[in-house]
Amino acid sequence: MVSLTLSVSEEIKKKMERFPEINWSEVARASILEKIKRFELAEMLVSKSKLTEKDAKEISKKIKRAAAIKFNEYSA
Repeated sequence: MVSLTLSVSEEIKKKMERFPEINWSEVARASILEKIKRFELAEMLVSKSKLTEKDAKEISKKIKRAAAIKFNEYSA
């Protein structure tokens, strides 16, 4: 197994020290693996998609527009 150095802020380090019973290396390893799985799934889905980047941007605009309208309805 290889080693990986991870940098965290002093604030995070202090919070981690409150829970010395937690294996923080295992937490980081599990989190990294979960992120990799999500990206691999996204790659698989994209590789099978027939949508173009232009199509995806247009869909994104429509979703954002609809979300903004809903937000405005709820906040009014």
